[in-house]
Amino acid sequence: MADPTERSEALALDEGDPLASFRDRFVVADPDRIYLDGNSLGRLSIDVRDAVLRAVDDWGARVVEGWHDWIELPARVGDRLARVALGGRPGEVLVTDSVTVNLYKLAHAAADLRPGPIVTDAGNFPTDRYVLEGVARQRGRRYVEATSIEAAVDAASNGVLCLSHVDYRTGALLPMAELTASADALVIWDLSHSAGAVEVDLAAAELAVGCTYKYLNAGPGAPAFVYVRADLQAELRSPIQGWFGRRDQFVMGAGYEPAEGVGRFAAGTPSILGLAAVDAALGLVEEAGMDRIAAKGRRLTTLAIDLTDAWLRSHGVTVATPRHPERRGHHLALRHPRAWPLARALIDRAGVVPDFRPPDVVRLGFSPLTTRYAEAWDALDRLRDALDRGHHQADAPPARVT
Repeated sequence: MADPTERSEALALDEGDPLASFRDRFVVADPDRIYLDGNSLGRLSIDVRDAVLRAVDDWGARVVEGWHDWIELPARVGDRLARVALGGRPGEVLVTDSVTVNLYKLAHAAADLRPGPIVTDAGNFPTDRYVLEGVARQRGRRYVEATSIEAAVDAASNGVLCLSHVDYRTGALLPMAELTASADALVIWDLSHSAGAVEVDLAAAELAVGCTYKYLNAGPGAPAFVYVRADLQAELRSPIQGWFGRRDQFVMGAGYEPAEGVGRFAAGTPSILGLAAVDAALGLVEEAGMDRIAAKGRRLTTLAIDLTDAWLRSHGVTVATPRHPERRGHHLALRHPRAWPLARALIDRAGVVPDFRPPDVVRLGFSPLTTRYAEAWDALDRLRDALDRGHHQADAPPARVT
């Protein structure tokens, strides 16, 4: 990029962007408002809206007879998710439940095989830490929140280790294959901030969970996913013995026998409308191509980092996200002592929607299918203006983190 501070450079990138047309397939209620919180909740696509409406009509027309087709959706959509966005194989991914519930299943199942401590890093996402702490208490295991990734790997000897592929605060991207291979533990990866954003190679993982409502744009509360590598499936048993995870489900016999394969990690009735949304969202990702999505995400974050260096350093803003493109996800973490008032100033005065993570991080999330390069440029320009005008010095209401 010749000079990132010239808006014409961002416009030129948009002109040459092979993904530019996808923006028109999403609902953008206010084109002047720059939405940079897709790392929390992705925009609604027209494809997803139409698919959910079709599913509602299908429900209305067929009622209970629709289950003849719907019942296989968790596995069918799981296979599509694995192929399109996660680099996985058929029969290893199930779209079901929430990240919290799926992590609970995997942590208990992994603890059956490994008697050592249950470990994560202190910076991992709160729900992961809370679930793991609870599982450790229930199983009478030592629970460790390590001060670094390296310390977490070392502490997990013959135990269970949970790590996030992309750090939810800083956007740092961990080397999944390297850490899985080096850990003397069963490793559960949280892919919530990488699925649909960066290229993933599930063959490098043993176990994983993740959500579909961020970069996959499947909607608020859309079903999450659980991954169990094929060679581990027969050894692992879900602690939630729901009838959807039972062998010969409709025999409704006495006792519980887990189904074969990843299906044993199903539990109760799946969300059919949610699965319709995930399936339609994956159609867009498949059409765009994960390689092109990941490449654009790297370019968007590079542009934002370059503009931060050029414009914001003098205001005390620092980049907490790794600078090497291959070592980060698609959100940029900016540190500032008055991060929350700065985030509010962007929302209330500048028409930019970021989010805030305590104590001092403003996150700018760049969704390659919906974020234009010119929007990234304009957002940083408006951030610069807010700092120049001292808008971040104003009092802000108590922080409400989403």
